Amino acid sequence: MTAAPVTTAPPPAGPAPAARRARRRPSARHLALAPLSLLMVLPFLYMLGASVMTRAQLNRFPPPLVPPGVDLTGYRELLAGSEFPRWFLNSVIVSAAIVASQVVLCSMAGYAFARLRFAGRRVTLALVIATTLIPFQLTVIPTFLIFNRLHLINTLGALIAPQLASALGVYLMTSFFQNFPRELEEAARIDGCSRWGVFFRVVLPVARPALAALAVITFIYAWNDLFWPMVAISSKENYTVQAGLATFQGQHRADWPQIMAGTVLTTVPVLIVFLVGQRRFVQALAGAVKG
Repeated sequence: MTAAPVTTAPPPAGPAPAARRARRRPSARHLALAPLSLLMVLPFLYMLGASVMTRAQLNRFPPPLVPPGVDLTGYRELLAGSEFPRWFLNSVIVSAAIVASQVVLCSMAGYAFARLRFAGRRVTLALVIATTLIPFQLTVIPTFLIFNRLHLINTLGALIAPQLASALGVYLMTSFFQNFPRELEEAARIDGCSRWGVFFRVVLPVARPALAALAVITFIYAWNDLFWPMVAISSKENYTVQAGLATFQGQHRADWPQIMAGTVLTTVPVLIVFLVGQRRFVQALAGAVKG
């Protein structure tokens, strides 16, 4: 007897070419969003082009939209003739300290509000969230007087201390931990983990999307803050980049090449941080909305 030929099933067919082409074809939504995206990008492109123009070209009316050539005088004068490198370093120190503090403190507070049962928990959380309705301008004088008595005015500590924690960060982490599965925590407690062990070994590793979103939001806010540094800092060596760039624009004269060059260099860290944490940022915000 001859053995029957063995036939193998054909591999599952992938998507049809027509379906693949349909997926790649832009939809009406893309056609509507493309002009809006261009409008959002145009100011950045002009800022980049203006940073390589000469002072005469920028003072011309109307100024050219496209730079006739590349002139790096603005960058050279900014880096060599001003304290911009020191201001940039101050901003990095302040933003890094604020991000590290908020990631630690807001995650701990959010976990406490989401998991621990204590008297007044909901009222306390509501009061914390309600503080976001109070503009900082209303509390700037008491804040200044407090830090003045602590001898922190005109130091980087005065820029860090008011932002060690935030109501937005507490709310974001609370919303995330409320949707966190309790089974993982209970399994860790059965294995002998303490409450702190569960928090650091089980909860925080899973909470990376929320922590990344909190870090991105906090960094952007701390890096772009101008109002409080202008109030709390009086010496130029302690300025942040935002306060330092404000000194280039006086009442009768504005050094536009240096302003544009400084704005480009100041925008780069924000773009890098957002692009690196973009995916986790969107995941965490989606989870917070569902919560």
